[in-house]
Amino acid sequence: MNGTARSGDPAHRDSVNKIFMQTYAPSEQLKIVIVGHVDHGKSTFVGRLFNDTGSLPEGKLEQLQKIAERRGVPFEWANLMDALQSERDQNITIDTAQIWFQTKKRQYVIIDAPGHKEFLKNMVTGAANAEAALLLIDANEGVQEQSRRHGYLLNLLGIRQIAVLVNKMDLQDYSQERFDSIEAEYRKFLVSVGVVPKCFIPIAAKMGDNIASHSAAMPWYKGPTVLDTLDDFKVAALPTDQPLRFPIQDVYRFDERRILAGRIESGTLRVGDRLTFFPGTKSSTVKTIERWNAPSRDEASAGESIGITLTEQIFVERGAVAALENSGPFDLVRFKARLFWLGRQPFRKGRSYKLKLATQEVECEIESIHRVIDSSTLETVSRKENEMFIGRNEVAELVIRTKRPVAFDVHADIVSTGRFVIVDGLEVSGGGIIAEDNYPKRNTDPTTRSENIFWSHGKVTAPHRARRNGHPGYIVWLTGLSGSGKSSIAMELERELFNMGKNAYVLDGDNIRHGLNSDLAFSPKDRRENIRRVGEVAKLFVDAGVICITAFISPYREDRDMVRSMIREGAFIEVFVNAPLEVCEQRDVKGLYAKARANQIKEFTGISAPYEPPTNAEIDLKTGEQTVTESVTRILEFLHLRAEEDEISI
Repeated sequence: MNGTARSGDPAHRDSVNKIFMQTYAPSEQLKIVIVGHVDHGKSTFVGRLFNDTGSLPEGKLEQLQKIAERRGVPFEWANLMDALQSERDQNITIDTAQIWFQTKKRQYVIIDAPGHKEFLKNMVTGAANAEAALLLIDANEGVQEQSRRHGYLLNLLGIRQIAVLVNKMDLQDYSQERFDSIEAEYRKFLVSVGVVPKCFIPIAAKMGDNIASHSAAMPWYKGPTVLDTLDDFKVAALPTDQPLRFPIQDVYRFDERRILAGRIESGTLRVGDRLTFFPGTKSSTVKTIERWNAPSRDEASAGESIGITLTEQIFVERGAVAALENSGPFDLVRFKARLFWLGRQPFRKGRSYKLKLATQEVECEIESIHRVIDSSTLETVSRKENEMFIGRNEVAELVIRTKRPVAFDVHADIVSTGRFVIVDGLEVSGGGIIAEDNYPKRNTDPTTRSENIFWSHGKVTAPHRARRNGHPGYIVWLTGLSGSGKSSIAMELERELFNMGKNAYVLDGDNIRHGLNSDLAFSPKDRRENIRRVGEVAKLFVDAGVICITAFISPYREDRDMVRSMIREGAFIEVFVNAPLEVCEQRDVKGLYAKARANQIKEFTGISAPYEPPTNAEIDLKTGEQTVTESVTRILEFLHLRAEEDEISI
């Protein structure tokens, strides 16, 4: 080949070493994805790319060449990459550093192992955010269906920096005519789906043509090499100027501190910022920003993994998305989307699936399908009304409904919270992006979302309801003096459980006496009957799978124990709202204590009637010292532990 140095030749290897085998300190990193039809040469290309950039482990090439020589077979670059992948999978000698290569300009990270049959699924999970793509096409086989699907998927994922590599040009005698034909056909397709490729490059990965240096075998090609093109790609700026999105990955407890850990996906977070956590309306202020093995600073931006503590200990769990108060995400149970389906089984209307968005996981289903597209031909798929499904390798425009609200953004606005994956069983089977639509105005008032609560009617048992609801029924029985904070805590607890997608309802003492128990007075006998009736109603709520929150003074231990005995063990959670009498009198917004001391109210608990505090309540809230939010957090944490004992999460 006109004296050109080839793979394995000492002259070629020496030239490579002179150029690349130096200690560089790249100032930036670019994540790329390499895609192509089966057997179009991804493994061979990446093996050669690693070699020509000096990124292989020392001695690895020679080792595999000797093995091939002993076996009497030719050395293949694909074998090199298979060996590296096998070792990486087995954690033998290849660590995570070996999935990258580097040029003089920067470091590159390959998102997925070349040739991996499930690489498309890895792409759509968003586990690594590709900023550019190399798409390989075999010069022998030309544009295939999978080639077109890959192009469509790259567009769906929002990858705009794309170079097309026409590989195996050596098998076509380095024909410019063949290259031009493939380029014309595939460029036309890409443009039709909204993709404008940066360039088309003719290569022979096996021979190293046009990868690190121009090929003498294709003097007609005057464009950039693969490495030139890679170095010309731009590293996307971190979205620090976008609204804050901080998905909570986990919650850690150290001493009295609760650290909310996660990665800032967009925007900037500062100590003193007032945050709202979505889905829901819980708010608190950032007290500290915690970092691991890094200097402490009062500010963190997109791309940083941090932990935060809050001034007020509200209940927050994995899946919540923190945002600044006035610029939160949408918080809804339905959205319009474009989806690429990869599952073995069709994505069917009427079935339940798991949706993952940021750190959120929630059950979902298809509400409606507007259009199904064949991703290789771009033709609309015709189906009968009773055939509402999306098949493998099909793209759809549809509306997805979730079982409970999720926090999301339109993909065009914020990428990280605008894309999702669908899990069918245990497999990631599809991925998509959230499209623009006439969504309701962002609102943190939960009353505007009451239409999104669903109830399953039918003759089912309590265990069936527990599995359906995701939690069993409980009675959270708040007892304490008038003014201790029972109603305030009950209402806020109901709101929190509601926002978490749980079925909860408050039975308040005053409300019950307006209707069900309007015929009862306040004598000891009537008080007992009041509690008995409430207990019977609460028992029905528990059987229905509802978390029933009661806010009653319920002054007598015997009456509370009676209600406890009505239901299954562990379902009655007694909460002593423990505020001193003087504190309750100071809070006397209704003026009841003053009237009682003036003998205008008879049989008033704490003044002229006794109150028997619990001796062994599940929860003791010192509401003279604790805020309503802190009290609700205590109850929610207890419910989580109790539900774990029942082997059902809450």
